[in-house]
Amino acid sequence: MTAIAALIGAMALPVMANDYKVISTDNIEWGMLNPARGGASPKAADLWGDRTKDVATGMLVKFQKGFSSPPHIHNITYRGIVIDGLMHNDDPSAEKMWLPSGSFWTQPAGESHITAANGDDNLIYLEIDSGPYLVKPVEQAFDNGERSINMTESNLFWLNVKDATWLKAGNAQISYLWGKPDAANGSFVKLPAGFKGAIESGNALKAVVVKGSATYQWDNQQTLTALTPSSFFSSDAQGKHVINAKTEVVLYVNSTGPFSVK
Repeated sequence: MTAIAALIGAMALPVMANDYKVISTDNIEWGMLNPARGGASPKAADLWGDRTKDVATGMLVKFQKGFSSPPHIHNITYRGIVIDGLMHNDDPSAEKMWLPSGSFWTQPAGESHITAANGDDNLIYLEIDSGPYLVKPVEQAFDNGERSINMTESNLFWLNVKDATWLKAGNAQISYLWGKPDAANGSFVKLPAGFKGAIESGNALKAVVVKGSATYQWDNQQTLTALTPSSFFSSDAQGKHVINAKTEVVLYVNSTGPFSVK
């Protein structure tokens, strides 16, 4: 087997170490989001954390076309990123506002709402700062003081290298969603087709592929992993996430501090 063939053969395998982790789309392990609903439940897969415990967690959730939940609440606030399909999340009486891939929303704890899906394939990344993630009846609704956000892709505001000095690569862009750049924050990072560079961080960093196709390499290691929508990589230590973008790539990045794109 040639060296190139060996690298390609390793691309579908999950790679984990004490300082970094990468999961390809083919290695995602699916279960039920709400087992009590049986076959009507959306599918779910934890990428990090554990949604059944009192810990921060990031998970993928799949919805069938035509899915619409009954009105309900959650015990905790969550953030949602649309990876594929069309999603609606709002008050039970609200008109449908379908959010396409690359959109972002927040759902405050205690607020009554429904979630619906209208694409052929519907996939989101859902993130919580504490758990467990529970579904509860609307009779237990409460107001925690937060207000929801529904940000469709076309309303995002993108910064380039002229606006953000930490974007060392002149054709990369960033759109901040929550938090502060020098503290805990969440953002979309857009890399153009043909990008060859790295996301560098001295802090814990997690990233989910929202759009596009690329290969991934941790720091100076030789193993390549194929990145496609729903793939995931993270690091707990300082290092470089080396990315070679075959097409335009959009990442959702959750960082505990500043990072740079070079």
